[in-house]
Amino acid sequence: MILIVDDRPENLFSLKTLLQLHRFEVDTAASGEEALRKILRHDYALIILDVQMPGMDGYEVAENITGYSKSRDIPILFLSAVNIDKRFITRGYESGGVDYITKPFDPELLLLKVKTFYRLSEQQKALNEAHATLEQKVAERTAELVRTNEALEASNAELQQYAYLASHDLQEPLRKIMTFSSLVAERFLSDRPEAGTYVKRIIASSERMRNLINDLLEYSRISGNTQFMPTDLNQLLQEALSDLEVAIREKEVQVHSSNLPTADVIPGQIRQLFQNLLSNAIKFTRLGVRPQIEVRGEKVSSLSLDAQPAAGGNYLRLSVTDNGIGFNEAYLQKIFVLFQRLNGREEYAGTGLGLAIVKKIVDRHHGLVGARSREGEGACFIVVLPLQQQSPPAISR
Repeated sequence: MILIVDDRPENLFSLKTLLQLHRFEVDTAASGEEALRKILRHDYALIILDVQMPGMDGYEVAENITGYSKSRDIPILFLSAVNIDKRFITRGYESGGVDYITKPFDPELLLLKVKTFYRLSEQQKALNEAHATLEQKVAERTAELVRTNEALEASNAELQQYAYLASHDLQEPLRKIMTFSSLVAERFLSDRPEAGTYVKRIIASSERMRNLINDLLEYSRISGNTQFMPTDLNQLLQEALSDLEVAIREKEVQVHSSNLPTADVIPGQIRQLFQNLLSNAIKFTRLGVRPQIEVRGEKVSSLSLDAQPAAGGNYLRLSVTDNGIGFNEAYLQKIFVLFQRLNGREEYAGTGLGLAIVKKIVDRHHGLVGARSREGEGACFIVVLPLQQQSPPAISR
């Protein structure tokens, strides 16, 4: 609807008739005060406003209209037969008008302008309504996501508790199976080698089951609310090497490492990451080749496996390189999936969870993990982590 404001009835009549002939819905006001009252009660797409009126003139009316939040976006078209000087036209634009037409006016030109501003006003109105609807939907969706996240956190906490209890309950009978099987083998099967072989298989299967339970428990713990803290990664690497000391000594593995920086990490999880990657390198060695493992760390410019080294970079690229059996890169995505194995259990022991745990730890640290390898030429596992996490760091380790 269009509102025409003019103190002269003949002007109101002629302009209203012109617009109604072109199918516009029209309302009129004979003064500025009446116009302001109507604007508060009705919605208008365009206001055609006379400048020279007794009491409140057109400039004052326009300033009041643009001061209301309800009406400030309504386009105002000034009409004047008296104030046609440049300074009056300038004041019209300054008071909120979008155009200023002097009388006598060309009806066709006026209609073109009315149609244009009317269409723009309707489009703006539709855009505002769409924006309001979108904001409401975003607010509703956000609230839904918050509720879902809270439910997932509660479910995750219950799952972790269940995993812990289940692992405890499962490990107890496994310990008894392994203990009593060992006793049977020692006391009653020393002179029966075939039966002893079967019992050893029972013990080996029980050991694999225990390792699987431990790995599943470790995997379930990674998503917990553990705090990041500034940590010396050299210390975590040394702790992991210490845990693997026996395996390193048995296979005569040579381990070389560069100096690693301090980073915001969850210490226990990064120690586990080092241990899993090192254990992987120790496990998949080539026959007749002395195992070599190199652990390197360097600051890089971006969160990318191929980022350029940068002394002042905000990210850390860790690499664990070995000279073992390697793998076909066609299976690169498969190796980080739960229970996926590229080699048979008879050749290389394991649960198929080690690299899946590494991937989950890296995700928890908002990083990236990948690998490069060729069969028979070793493998290089690459991890890129932010040096500083968004959550506030705790006391330095």
